[in-house]
Amino acid sequence: MSSEMIGGIGLIGLLLLLVLRVPVALAMLIVGVVGFAQVISWGAALSMVKSVPVDVLSSYSFSAIPMFIFMGVLAAHSGMAGMLFNSTRTICGGWKGGMAIATVGSCGVFSAISGSSLATASTMTRVALPEMEKHGYKRSLATGTLAAGGTLGIMIPPSIALLIYAVITEQSVGDMFAAGIIPGLMGLLFYALTVSVVMRIWPDMAVPGEPTSLGEKLRSLSGLLPFFTVFVIIIAGIYQGMFTPTEGASVGAFATLLYALYKGMRLKGLWQSVQETLALSAVVFFMLVGAETLGYFISVSRISFTISAFLGGLDVPTMVILLLILLMYFVLGMFMDSIAMLVITVPVVFPIITMLGIDPIWFGILTVLTVELGLVTPPVGMNVFVIKAMAPHVTLGEIYRGVTPFIVADLLRLVLLIAFPILTLWML
Repeated sequence: MSSEMIGGIGLIGLLLLLVLRVPVALAMLIVGVVGFAQVISWGAALSMVKSVPVDVLSSYSFSAIPMFIFMGVLAAHSGMAGMLFNSTRTICGGWKGGMAIATVGSCGVFSAISGSSLATASTMTRVALPEMEKHGYKRSLATGTLAAGGTLGIMIPPSIALLIYAVITEQSVGDMFAAGIIPGLMGLLFYALTVSVVMRIWPDMAVPGEPTSLGEKLRSLSGLLPFFTVFVIIIAGIYQGMFTPTEGASVGAFATLLYALYKGMRLKGLWQSVQETLALSAVVFFMLVGAETLGYFISVSRISFTISAFLGGLDVPTMVILLLILLMYFVLGMFMDSIAMLVITVPVVFPIITMLGIDPIWFGILTVLTVELGLVTPPVGMNVFVIKAMAPHVTLGEIYRGVTPFIVADLLRLVLLIAFPILTLWML
């Protein structure tokens, strides 16, 4: 049996394991080890099992992941998220759907230091959903706004997804973060416009908030200051050459910790934050170990090069192949976690992208945005289920109805980024 055929059987086996609900990391590890053994030998496969975890866990580049997670957890436990929502709600006071727009804004700002869509969705649901329900917002609009706003965490830098893509494909983390700024801000703007359009078409979805004076709006900016300070420290420090992206994550985490302690975080809260960070980091690193193992198998089986050669031989434009790859991500995103999807598929599709001459930074942003769409798209949609878990009294149907207009907005954003790559690349 040829190595390419073994590679194909391995990928089919991986899909079957995922259908059988085997944990993603374990499924990748099993397929990677068994497949590598079939192509090379069991001795080599067992040696890989010993070396890969050490390589991943000691990787300097990956050390930024727990720091970004720690920043988001500290912001959630220190009361920063509540201050943020109160500030944006005051700024949007008196607007039609102002509290929903404030929720979008809060999600976007919180994303700037959390790096995770699921963390953003769960944190802001705890803070914003009770307030929106208390003020007469329909549950579909309230939960749909939170589900969509949570997806901003995967794009607005610093983003764990962008970091993982950069490390896997050996791209500059700083360039990936820079490329994500405009698409992330576009998402923030498009979601706010979507709320305005929904309110114009269905004005009974919410009631206008209480108007606030200009002085109140200006004073409320203090609630945004901690987030912007940390964001500026990280981004400016990276681009001024003061520290690397990995060091920037540590600096940002330390700044967030100082603010949390200043706001009165006790030892119990700090210990809870550390425990939560360790648990989330362990999940991510286990997936990275599995992905690295699977990547070795894919490499020795040459299945990715076979697929690249096949696609390269097709008499179709490069854009058609790109759209097919993005369609694959869109479909997978309906069933899989975003990080799991990236670590499984990027080693397979990246050689294809390289062969076609597509800019890897641009492709990374398109990929992450398509993955972002999957977070709110039926039949699964991870963000939808996070909000369902946080608000069991809301039905899945209500959440999906509420998020549908935001899916349309994301599709429009994706079309614009495909049509105008400069929107992604102009800051590089």
